[in-house]
Amino acid sequence: MLPIDPVAVTILLLVAGIVASFVPLVPGGAVSTLGIAYYWAATGEPGTVAFLGFVGLGVSTVIFDLLGDAISARVGGASTLTTIVAAVVAAVLMFVLGPLGALLGVVVVVLLLEYIRHRDIRRGIRTATITAIGMLASTAMQVLLTISMLVGFLSLLWL
Repeated sequence: MLPIDPVAVTILLLVAGIVASFVPLVPGGAVSTLGIAYYWAATGEPGTVAFLGFVGLGVSTVIFDLLGDAISARVGGASTLTTIVAAVVAAVLMFVLGPLGALLGVVVVVLLLEYIRHRDIRRGIRTATITAIGMLASTAMQVLLTISMLVGFLSLLWL
């Protein structure tokens, strides 16, 4: 057995994964998966099928984190260039202004670049709105998936 209590470490990492899901560019699913992997390495539990299920949830969460914003912008009609610029702006503003700054920065960049591209303010607003909604939905999905990992782990412990 590893020297630190596997249950405490796992629960700590699962909760940290939930919190990290609220922060852009921080892979909450990877943090949660690390907790499950630690427990699995320390105890041999859960079984292989359950462990792979947890890993699948963790990978899905990371995919939502990495691709959610770009997919939202593309679904809204943003160009590839707009999507790339918005992602760079989000990364920079995340460190300067935090998650809200990153969200607002992406919305403003998408609105401006799409307005310049089409010369249609309504289209720019529509694309920026869809992007913002998609970003928030992506975050919500990440939170739900990481919460389900915590609930699933606690269920395995106590059932």
